[in-house]
Amino acid sequence: MLAASPVPSSTVGILLAGGFSRRFGPQNKLTQRLTDGEMIGIRSARTLIAALPVAIAVVRENDPDFTASLAALGYHVVLCHMQHALMADSLKLGIQSAQAVFPHLTGLVIALADMPYIQVETIRQVTAGLAQASIVQPVMQGQPGHPVAFASRLIPELLTIEGEQGAREVLRAHQADILRLECQDPGILKDIDTPADLG
Repeated sequence: MLAASPVPSSTVGILLAGGFSRRFGPQNKLTQRLTDGEMIGIRSARTLIAALPVAIAVVRENDPDFTASLAALGYHVVLCHMQHALMADSLKLGIQSAQAVFPHLTGLVIALADMPYIQVETIRQVTAGLAQASIVQPVMQGQPGHPVAFASRLIPELLTIEGEQGAREVLRAHQADILRLECQDPGILKDIDTPADLG
């Protein structure tokens, strides 16, 4: 078993839960149940905040029960309105909120709420990797996954992204700066896009 990794308290988690899940169907996929009965988004949220107690959640404005559940877990919740429908919009909203609420932050860990199978220790190790590199990304068998950690010096670049690509442009621009952290956590690669992924 791996030893617990130290996590810098100045690193902020950002849970992106404001998407519109168009491939899943009309319902909010984050409130659908996993096989053990827990909501997809709540499982993802519990895992992130267990690793990073200082965290922001970006959520859709039309689900007050889900929002209340995240707040009860300890998240600072930010509402994502229709004009923030693209991934880049909700990511930038989360980053700007993190800067406002936690002005002394030194790093960000960006997690997706539709990836409920990531292990807590993986997030801790990714976060701890910021002591060695500006970007840390978990990798399993050569495949890069989530969540990804960024040093605060990259925030200005993250705030320029557009569209549905998330932070990929920043990753492409800084290939030499990425610490690729090999792990044995299949959850870093498994997101839930359609009802069939729940099985």
